[in-house]
Amino acid sequence: MANNLYNTMYNPDVLSCIANLSNDEVFTPPEVANQVLDMLPQELFSDPNTTFLDPACKSGVFLREIAKRLLKGLENQYPDLQERTDHIFQKQLYGIAITELTAHLSRRSLYCSKFPTGTYSVTRFPDDKPQGNVRYKIVQHRFVNGKCVFCNAAESEYGKEKRGDDLETHAYELIHTTKPEDIFNMKFDVIIGNPPYQLSDGGAQASAKPIYHYFVEQAKKMNPRYLTMIVPARWYAGGKGLDDFRDRMLTDEHIKELHDFPNTDDCFPGVNIRGGVCYFLWDKDYDNRTKLVNVVTHDQDKTDSMMRSLKYGDLDIFLRYGKSLSILEKVMTACGDNVMAKHVSSRKPFGLSTDFAKSSGFKSKPTGMDYPIPCYGKGKTIGYVEFNNIPNHQEWIGKWKVFTSRANNIGTELNDDNLNTFLGKKEICTESYIVIGADMDLSEQQAINLSEYLQTRFARFCHSLAKASQDATSKTYRFVPVQDFNKGWTDEELYKKYKLTDEEIEFIEATIKEME
Repeated sequence: MANNLYNTMYNPDVLSCIANLSNDEVFTPPEVANQVLDMLPQELFSDPNTTFLDPACKSGVFLREIAKRLLKGLENQYPDLQERTDHIFQKQLYGIAITELTAHLSRRSLYCSKFPTGTYSVTRFPDDKPQGNVRYKIVQHRFVNGKCVFCNAAESEYGKEKRGDDLETHAYELIHTTKPEDIFNMKFDVIIGNPPYQLSDGGAQASAKPIYHYFVEQAKKMNPRYLTMIVPARWYAGGKGLDDFRDRMLTDEHIKELHDFPNTDDCFPGVNIRGGVCYFLWDKDYDNRTKLVNVVTHDQDKTDSMMRSLKYGDLDIFLRYGKSLSILEKVMTACGDNVMAKHVSSRKPFGLSTDFAKSSGFKSKPTGMDYPIPCYGKGKTIGYVEFNNIPNHQEWIGKWKVFTSRANNIGTELNDDNLNTFLGKKEICTESYIVIGADMDLSEQQAINLSEYLQTRFARFCHSLAKASQDATSKTYRFVPVQDFNKGWTDEELYKKYKLTDEEIEFIEATIKEME
């Protein structure tokens, strides 16, 4: 019965349909689940003692696909199908569901029945185990000063007053305990899953903080033989609160393989996650300090594989493209620390927030002002601010400078990789923009040359190397070298200056389009 069900009942595959739904808890397509399973040593599926845990069950797809492999791999050791099924489902496969709904869905996917103690389950659990091995427990956040001490969720969004008793708490069991190994009170050989990615932190404009890294770190505490998870790739170079996690990942000697999807659609069809996604294999017995990491980049139907270290020199970020390493080395050797990041403003160049344009201090006309200063706001809207009401960098007023948006698509999966800039002298801006070159005492022509340089393919490529999302802070200009802006620069001149090979130039121009 079990073998027939698992080989014939999914056509079309309901889990493939569910995987096309898009939210912060992305469902995994069966084909992707199998690609992840392919990274594991396949002899695991012929070992009756191997135990598997999915600590973030949504559709149950990982456990279902593992079950298929075990049913085949253990056939010689357990010739009787029902005996084999009972052993696999009751002693090898375990899951922790993230919501009550996904608990039911996972059990149906795995046991082919809502109740694993019922008649129609492919394996009959005893009556005192109505959840089978896929458990769901209502867990509460522990709030201190408005934030959960485990996951940083905002009490204003996930507290009792907001959600009551009827809505899910989204306090996921694995990451709301200091002893995750006590949840099942057993040791697992393989921990595998696609955890929730983020939770609202109560900030403005749907602000959210990542939580997927908590699942990775809790899983490591459980000391498995193998760990593999699908997570957003934003940890490579950014993300709120991910600095420590990024450092631990870059220096973790047990990471054996990393699959990178700059375009999320190549992994999750129909889903758009800025910066892409990745999945990795962590192997307790592997030492990448000598054997390196197999980094595989997926681009539609093409893959590019390179054995390399996740950490490059003293850099505190992961460089997504292996082909960029030789280019970066040439550029940084030539320029040293003379980079544009030193001349890029902070998030609020003049201390004015985005919503300042809605305040009484922002006027559409300079009427009645003693010293009105033109101000660019969201959408390049021009209004006026009284000079004495400008909190920061009043000394930049009257100096030539370049304005550009503090968010752009360079280095993301989106096709628009323009860097739109405009010049100003007397003008200021809200945090919708950042300011470049205000401290460089530029003439108007030098500012024009700087603006045009930033729009070259070369400069935008260097800018892209430090980005993993649309966020374009001063740190993302850390690899863009400063030039002599007494003259204009073309890509051809820059390629020649840094002695780039034809192959390196081809890579840049395949990665970055000409400005529209």
